[in-house]
Amino acid sequence: MEQIVFNQLEFVRRLTIDAVEGISEKALDFIPEGFNNNVRWNLGHIYLVQERFAFHYAGEPVQLPDNYGRLFAKGTKPADWNEGPPKLDILLEILAEQPKRIQVTLSNRFGEQVKEPLTTGSGLTLSTIGEFLNYTLYHEGMHFNAIRALIRFTDKSL
Repeated sequence: MEQIVFNQLEFVRRLTIDAVEGISEKALDFIPEGFNNNVRWNLGHIYLVQERFAFHYAGEPVQLPDNYGRLFAKGTKPADWNEGPPKLDILLEILAEQPKRIQVTLSNRFGEQVKEPLTTGSGLTLSTIGEFLNYTLYHEGMHFNAIRALIRFTDKSL
């Protein structure tokens, strides 16, 4: 079962990366009317949440630049940024590397109880490493769809 989840993490991440490769920095930052965030925010948010859910809750060190919480945490938005966000090539590099690091670090640990269970905003309680990793597939899928919608609504002249 673990290998299936690891394969899905790689697959979903590849879809996310493929969806944005070649997008301009300007298009990455465009916020269409009716949206709060842009493609760059969604990419950073995916990385941040997966890093916390995979590593923090498993008691492992996280690889998270100091400013990512301020830029990409739930409830943040580019309109409030007071510092420059990472460039697309940096985001793509860390996003591509993350699923591999998850597999190396968390193999054979899916049944392990975490020290701090988490109840999501929708009421699902995550108590094991496997539950956290499985949930990140759903989370990334939601943001993948947001990215696709943002790209679809992005001004074609950008």
